[in-house]
Amino acid sequence: MIFVDSGGWFASIITTDSDHLAAKVWLRTNKLPLVTTDYVVDETLTLLRARGEARDAMNLAKLFSLGKAAKIEFVTPTDFESALALFQEYGDKQWSFTDCTSKVVMERLGIKTAFAFDQHFRQFGSVDVVP
Repeated sequence: MIFVDSGGWFASIITTDSDHLAAKVWLRTNKLPLVTTDYVVDETLTLLRARGEARDAMNLAKLFSLGKAAKIEFVTPTDFESALALFQEYGDKQWSFTDCTSKVVMERLGIKTAFAFDQHFRQFGSVDVVP
């Protein structure tokens, strides 16, 4: 399985994003199942709408609701508590709370690869980042 971060979703949809081509090519050639979290879905749909991409947000929301974009893993109460601890422990990093929940869920599921474009997943030290 490959974990998909909000930056991966955003770049794959927004044609003016500097990572759009890399995202599209990677998604087209990837053969492994994709997984994301409810927190990443929230972050992605909110980002799209906030950037004036309401139609794209609605289209992606539909794909998520139909289960066609990725498997959505829900952050558990235990994940939430672990993410809070991680968020506080690494206060010197610019990791969002959603990044922390992603790391915790990836560890719980044994996922070692993330489709992401920001440096945060590389900073985790335990994740291979694609593309």
